Amino acid sequence: MLIKKSFKFRVYPNREQQHGLTIQFGHSRFVYNHYRALRESYYQETGKGLSGYDTINLLTKLKKDHEFEWLKEADSQVLQQKLKDLDTAYKNFFKGNAKYPNFKSKRNKQSIRYPQRFKLNGKKVYLPKVGWINLKQHRPIEGKMKNCTVSRTKSGKYFVSIQCEVEIDEPKFEGAEVGIDLGLIDFITCSNGEKVEPPKYLRKAEVKLKRLQRGLSRKIKGSNGFKKAKLKLARQFEKVTNQRRDFHHKLSKMLVDANKLLGFENLNIAGMIKNHHIAKSISDAGWAQFVQFCEYKGQWYGCYIEKVGRFFPSSKLCSECGKKCQTLKLSTREWACMGCGVVHDRDRNAAVNILNEIKHTAGTAEINADGENVRPETFVLAGSLKSEASLL
Repeated sequence: MLIKKSFKFRVYPNREQQHGLTIQFGHSRFVYNHYRALRESYYQETGKGLSGYDTINLLTKLKKDHEFEWLKEADSQVLQQKLKDLDTAYKNFFKGNAKYPNFKSKRNKQSIRYPQRFKLNGKKVYLPKVGWINLKQHRPIEGKMKNCTVSRTKSGKYFVSIQCEVEIDEPKFEGAEVGIDLGLIDFITCSNGEKVEPPKYLRKAEVKLKRLQRGLSRKIKGSNGFKKAKLKLARQFEKVTNQRRDFHHKLSKMLVDANKLLGFENLNIAGMIKNHHIAKSISDAGWAQFVQFCEYKGQWYGCYIEKVGRFFPSSKLCSECGKKCQTLKLSTREWACMGCGVVHDRDRNAAVNILNEIKHTAGTAEINADGENVRPETFVLAGSLKSEASLL
């Protein structure tokens, strides 16, 4: 099976190379914002849209204009890739998968992509119009290199992510079947009774973050002290992000290795964050990232990932008799079924109901398709194996 896998390494450019990368970042950002505004104005005037190929052709003419000759300082393919990113952003918006494309800011994370002509020799990476940059390669590259993405974080660190096509063995779907309820008191509760506590990295770092933010607010904007305080704050936020990502990677790998089916709820996270009482805790948990990691790891290592509908009453249904509890408050962590009298742990009961619903739906779909029933584990679940197999 052929998959796409990325290998991310930190690079250490010198001052001249940093200047070269700044040119690439700045020019590609200008091109993105310029044609983002042009596409919007063109649609308002004509009622028609510009395609990605149209903008690339216009870019060729723009670089010949005396006023924009400085665009030739950047690599041509880097600028073209940024326009392809803009076209993808519009397509995702019209499909309903993303918000309307925003303008790029120099204050946020910067990134560019080289589709070819980059080189890697183990200790250095070559980037066109930048040169050979020192690189810390902590693991070997696998497969065939396809493209290279260079990024700079808010804390000033530079990274190179090389996407490769890797041939792996067909995954074997072996292990148990587990329903998973995502929560705040417990990060996950499994249908087999296992629970994992939330690490709460953001909550634990709040005291230090408040102190750093308070120090930043006292600095004169634009001064050297302001820049130093801003850098310290960015590094602390980056540390929290890395801790959360590491936790999600390890937990998702452990679950995928041990099971052949993982069931989740399709939560409306964007709507839940609007509740200011729990918004920070939900953002700290990072449910969406965790499920995304489970999805692509499931493709690689043999585990089906399926979700139940967001309106499925997983917490209110009795997993024993199926009777629905009409009055179940969020603060109620245990409740007794009025039908059979079984006392339920709220989260575990929800996890069991999620697993039962997925198996029932899979079995029903197989009966309707072929007129005969088979074991749910042999049925390729709807919605599985859809995510991009790309490790960021």
